[in-house]
Amino acid sequence: MLQNDGIHFIPASLKLPLFSPHPHPQPSTPFFSSLQFSSHGKFPKIPFNFNFNHINSLFQFVKTPFFNFNVEKPHDEFNHFGSMPSKSSLLCCASLSLTDSDSGPPKKSNDDSGVMIQSKAQNVSSSRPGAEERVLISEVLVRNKDGEELERKDLENEALNALKASRANSALTVREVQEDVHRIIASGYFFSCMPVAVDTRDGIRLVFQVEPNQEFQGLVCEGANVLPSKFIEDAFRDGYGKVVNIRRLDEVISSINSWYMERGLFGMVSGAEILSGGIIKLQVSEAEVNNINIRFLDRTGEPTIGKTRPETIIRQLTTKKGQVYSMIQGKRDVDTVLAMGIMDDVSIIPQPAGETDKVDLTMNVVERKSGGGISGGGGISSGITNGPLAGLIGSIAIYHKNLFGRNQKLNLSLERGQIDSIFRINYTDPWIEGDDKRTSRAITIQNSRTPGALVHGNQPNNNSLNIGRITAGIEYSRPFRPKWNGTAGLIFQRAGARDDKGDPIIRDFYGSPLTASGNNHDDMLLAKLETVYTSSGDPSSSMLVFNMDQGIPVLPEWLIFNRVNARTRQGWVVGPARLLLSLSGGHVVGKFPPHEAFAIGGTNSVRGYEEGAVGSGRSCLVGSGEISFRLRGPVEGAIFADYGTDLGSGPLVPGDPAGARNKPGSGYGYGVGIRVDSPLGPLRLEYAFNDQRNGRFHFGIGLRN
Repeated sequence: MLQNDGIHFIPASLKLPLFSPHPHPQPSTPFFSSLQFSSHGKFPKIPFNFNFNHINSLFQFVKTPFFNFNVEKPHDEFNHFGSMPSKSSLLCCASLSLTDSDSGPPKKSNDDSGVMIQSKAQNVSSSRPGAEERVLISEVLVRNKDGEELERKDLENEALNALKASRANSALTVREVQEDVHRIIASGYFFSCMPVAVDTRDGIRLVFQVEPNQEFQGLVCEGANVLPSKFIEDAFRDGYGKVVNIRRLDEVISSINSWYMERGLFGMVSGAEILSGGIIKLQVSEAEVNNINIRFLDRTGEPTIGKTRPETIIRQLTTKKGQVYSMIQGKRDVDTVLAMGIMDDVSIIPQPAGETDKVDLTMNVVERKSGGGISGGGGISSGITNGPLAGLIGSIAIYHKNLFGRNQKLNLSLERGQIDSIFRINYTDPWIEGDDKRTSRAITIQNSRTPGALVHGNQPNNNSLNIGRITAGIEYSRPFRPKWNGTAGLIFQRAGARDDKGDPIIRDFYGSPLTASGNNHDDMLLAKLETVYTSSGDPSSSMLVFNMDQGIPVLPEWLIFNRVNARTRQGWVVGPARLLLSLSGGHVVGKFPPHEAFAIGGTNSVRGYEEGAVGSGRSCLVGSGEISFRLRGPVEGAIFADYGTDLGSGPLVPGDPAGARNKPGSGYGYGVGIRVDSPLGPLRLEYAFNDQRNGRFHFGIGLRN
């Protein structure tokens, strides 16, 4: 909740007054008495006639683009905070009678001010049968309630300017006088107006006796817990010391309601009143969340028994009990529950919580038929450079996405290609039970074989060199700030090189070592730290990733090294095009395996070169710039340029595999490409030239690293 200060705000339980519709006075009621517009002595209330029935009006409020006071509209075009009787009553004097066509004989009566009008006057009758009688008015004045001139001439002018029918030397009907009274009230500066007819020597004088609103001197706001005090201060600042204008107050109230509406909040101004001393009192109604319930439905919309635990769903929601309900926040909660991957459909329905001023939320969820299954697929390895089909990979996976009804996931997968192979067992708990920081846990066991060509290149006679790794680790991740996520973990890895027959080797064709320890394999325990910032999921958004691996020498022969790596991306929309700049770099210190060196060149590095053909070093720096533009439908065109360098660190890698293969250590590429949005992600087909004027096609799936 936002803390309100600077204005006298009174947080309180919502006391929503029930306002009845405009009363219709009896025919015998004096005409001018019905024009008092909620006059209450020293404590005049602003005559807002809300048809407000507790929390139900909030639901009506959020269904319309702008909140409208539910005021009955009078017969003419003026509608402002009051009501006119459907049929006017009598305005009487001894010899003057302004009546409706169906009214009875003239009657004597005193007006509310105690003035008895006794005089003779000339009636101007209409020639139409049944038409209202008209009376010739010689003079029109505006006075205060005591019949004296107003102290402020500007207010008198406002009242006179509001008149439309009432003019000197004009013949008026009762209805036309009523309409002008309503126009004076509609000007916003007066809270009562009484028409009085006075017979003078020169004819009938029509006097509008008005009571101006008070000067605004302060504000009291009740029930506003999330509305910022500065917003209220800015809205009322220009009105201090001025006569309250109801039209302006109406605009302020509309702006407050719009503030709630724009943020999707269930809130609105439910009452307004001018107190003694020019203090405006606003009553704000904010619907707080009472209960949140989960209802499981089948595909036909009928209630059913769910497999997921309700508390597993509820803890995903950012909407909590006691908060003012926000539809925008509710939409985000729906997206979050859908992102769990175990629901086919999710919706939130707010309903009044009984007779209270709160809302109950019911989340309807439709679970997927099965939380588990078998899937298959395929892909391409970017580390394979020889043969048109050598990089193809097929995959199969057995999975369950909702273990124990807690959204925990178990995945057993196998990926197999001509050279690549990965067998992985992965268990993920997206939110550890009992943790309030949304911490997730992932346990992974993996056995993989990948080509070593990125660093060591292809061996003579088309012999292959592969890197085998056995990995087991545990990682914990959690968001620690908005848009920021952190990961920490421990990973054990045993890695070594093998030839195309599967036999271990410790040196390549050029005699460069393939392990750091000199043994058939290297053992290492890595402490991992990673921080990720993403502004949004849009490709034009900004991103920053920083990670560090530290080798821990649990045993003397285990490797000790430190590797840091960082990459950032920033996009801008420039007219119809999108500009994307990216930069990445890293460095390794200590004793590390040569195949862990930074490889530069290829689809995700410097396009125009083969994978790893620019260099492989202890350090690296790669920059890229790209301009993309929409061509047709999901197809985009792109122009790009890349540059990468090992910062002269190639010879510092054990055995200098880059120097043995005459890698330049730095290079650039440029070219054009096509992007196509697909269910697998953006498909990228690119053709690039390098600085040696050699051209090469590149194909990739997803955004560049």
